[in-house]
Parts: sequence; structure tokens; C-alpha cells
Amino acid sequence: MGMRSDSSEMFKALSVETRVKMLDLLKTKGPLGAKSMAESIGISTAAASQHFKILKQAGLVRSERKGYWIPYSVDEDALECCRQVLNEVCTCGCEGSCIPGEKSSDKTGLKFLKKYEADLKNRLQRIRERIKELEASGK
Repeated sequence: MGMRSDSSEMFKALSVETRVKMLDLLKTKGPLGAKSMAESIGISTAAASQHFKILKQAGLVRSERKGYWIPYSVDEDALECCRQVLNEVCTCGCEGSCIPGEKSSDKTGLKFLKKYEADLKNRLQRIRERIKELEASGK
């Protein structure tokens, strides 16, 4: 699958908030099946399966059957492709570091930098938690 040519499919799949929530959960929790995902975000298992099917067709998730259980996981390369496409589209010169809703003229202001710092700290904390989980599970 050529990532550039399929970026519109990826963004179509991401236009539904439930699917964005699903990807976020997969990123933080690791592989999940439709039933666990459904319980986590409050939708039916059938709905979760349908959303997973769309995310998989868009190349954003992978799955590997393990008996009756089909765990889905994030395709990190596909998400990186999305990030690169958005960086090319963004015109403020941020190279991916802009915060939605901020004007490019605000990029050096104290308020912007403090918010950006807090966002980075939160992101780093989530990464550290995920590393601990993976180390504990021996993956």
C-alpha cells in the first residue's frame, strides 16, 4: 500500500471520533480485541468490530488472530505517515509542534510555550507508563 496515495483514506477513517478514541486506547494500552475495546469506550462489540474493520482497511491498525481472539494494534508507520502529511500541510513553520487554535504569531509567547511544555510532559509521562507496562509484561 502506497502510504501517500492512501492518506485520504486514513484521514477519512480518523474523521470519526470513536475511531480516534480507539487508536488512542490502543496506543496507551497495547493490543485489544473488539470486546475489550467495546467495554472500554462504551459501544457494542459489533460496533467496535466494524470500526476496527475500517481502521484496518485504512492501514491504521493491524490484527493477528490468536485462536478465537483477534487483538488489534496500532500501525505506528501509518500514524507517522499521517503526521508527515499534516506537517507538509501546516503552513506556520512549526514542523509538527503547533497546538491547534494557536495563531502562528503566538508561537513564541510565554502562554504558548508553557502549554506546549505541559503537553510534552504529559506525552512523556504516557510513554514512560507504556514502557513500564511493556517491561512488566516481558514484551
